[in-house]
Amino acid sequence: MIDHRALRAFCLEFNGAVEEYPFNPDVAVYKVGGKIFALSALDAADPLTVSLKCDPEEAVRLRAAHPEIVPGYHLNKRHWNTVTLTGALPDHRIRELIEDSYDLVVAGLPRAQRLRLDRP
Repeated sequence: MIDHRALRAFCLEFNGAVEEYPFNPDVAVYKVGGKIFALSALDAADPLTVSLKCDPEEAVRLRAAHPEIVPGYHLNKRHWNTVTLTGALPDHRIRELIEDSYDLVVAGLPRAQRLRLDRP
């Protein structure tokens, strides 16, 4: 099961990813190119949740298939899901959801920023 340390490590593996705390010290915000791709409330760590950007059609499908995936908490519910990390979803699936969120955000960045992220 993914804990906050594993979540943090995975989010920071992506090119250009940074961790910030713009709201308060208990909400980790992961960004790329100045745009958020994941948020996790560390103070509500039992169970840990992570909010992730998602294609609107995929978001609805995921919510229907998995009770631990709900519309984004305090976010645009069309584009964001909140995933409760109870162990019901396999770790590899959670990693895929995080990667999909990162990829969606990167795809929306200006071309010059995207090219800088592609450099090794």
